[in-house]
Amino acid sequence: MTKTYLFYDLETTGLNKAFDQVLQFAAVRTDRQLNEIERFTLKVQLRPDVIPSPGAVITNRISLKDQASGLCEYEAIRQIHRLMNQRNTISLGYNSLGFDDEFLRFSFHRNLLPPYTHQFQNGCRRMDLLPITVMFWLYKREVIAWPQINAKPSLKLEHISEVNQLANGPAHEATVDVAATLELARRFFKSQKMWNYLMGYFEKETDAHRITDIPASFQSALGDHRWALMVSSEYGPQLMYQVPVLSIGSSIPYSNQTLWLRLDLPALTETRADAIDASTWIVRKRYGEPGILLPPNRRYLKLLSAERKAIATDNLNWLQSNPSIFQQIVSYHRNYAYPFIPNLDPDAALYQIGFFSRSDENLFKEFQTAPLDEKETIIHRLTSPDARILANRVFGRNFPQQLSGESAAEFEAYMRRVNPSSEDQALVDYKGTSRMTPTAALAEIKHLRKSAGLDEEQMALLEDLQNYIESNFLKRGAGRQLSIGDNF
Repeated sequence: MTKTYLFYDLETTGLNKAFDQVLQFAAVRTDRQLNEIERFTLKVQLRPDVIPSPGAVITNRISLKDQASGLCEYEAIRQIHRLMNQRNTISLGYNSLGFDDEFLRFSFHRNLLPPYTHQFQNGCRRMDLLPITVMFWLYKREVIAWPQINAKPSLKLEHISEVNQLANGPAHEATVDVAATLELARRFFKSQKMWNYLMGYFEKETDAHRITDIPASFQSALGDHRWALMVSSEYGPQLMYQVPVLSIGSSIPYSNQTLWLRLDLPALTETRADAIDASTWIVRKRYGEPGILLPPNRRYLKLLSAERKAIATDNLNWLQSNPSIFQQIVSYHRNYAYPFIPNLDPDAALYQIGFFSRSDENLFKEFQTAPLDEKETIIHRLTSPDARILANRVFGRNFPQQLSGESAAEFEAYMRRVNPSSEDQALVDYKGTSRMTPTAALAEIKHLRKSAGLDEEQMALLEDLQNYIESNFLKRGAGRQLSIGDNF
């Protein structure tokens, strides 16, 4: 079977990848020449435990009444998982590796689906159109028109789509955004040589080979150190979307991450052994994923300012002249591990849990295929407590009528945690970010109402959201399991 592209886009209840949920999914499958084969759209019901972010509501403009219809999350995520895991699928969107892909990874995780198979299994892999857009902005701008917002370049899809008339309809609507993404890819695809070259950065072997081809700037007792330009949208147009970096090896706790020391920061030469994290900045790079590493040849270096070149040169000289502190910098970052968060909620514990046992993974497969009235018996056979909690929540969120006894009481207790009596009791994700609570959502609504620029539709959306929160969540400890349709 030949490879196909699956262009996709999500609209979600918020930006928290562990706790928020998909509301809309749109995708278009194409052949390798970007000819459309088929398209998909899914609407997803709001779960009873999710409080939409007010900021997301006024951006995507999906009303609570609209959120009452569609598939339950469990069924929708199963369909998305099948699409992305179809043999030889290259899934991609606009900033998909910066947001959508990880958002779906957590969605797969809490619905007992393999969270990583779409990255490598059965010929599947991923791309992202945003890094490709950055490279065209840097080196082949004539291909499209580039928007300026407040006299500054903007690489936001909505702005690029508007000036190039890529799609009809409002931005932040999944079907519109995926149409704009596909059309933008078609504009870039006309520059066939550059398109094919940039595709190589999303193939692990090609990306790794290109990095090893970058000549070493110097050697130390720790091995070769290559200096290069790391290109990423996160650095912004003021830095020409790139920073000079030096390779310092791979992470020891996370062997799939190569580590690159940023060279354009003057504070580097002030590094002390007891405060390495205060003056050094590490970029973590996985093969086949952004950022894009370019060799420091004349063509690429011309976009780096003279001042930043001078700082990078001074820092390189300082590192070579101070091998002891350089070795301590390397050792610190290579051995660094993300802090362990005790009692992390299973929804947010994808990375901390690691992989489930083979027996539990086999039971997950049984769970997916078993009839609804037989699924609950599988839960009791799971060996991992986290797996049992996730499975029980699948019922509470999607099929509450199936819950009874101890399982119902467990989900009621979880709903009380979603509605804490104080903000310091809010659930946190793997980064320590709090889950959206009723109190926090109401405070954000109050703040947004005072801000300028909201139209009547957005004000009405906030009013509906406030009523929903006050009706469904504010009674402390109630933990009442509602369908959102109860209020409409």
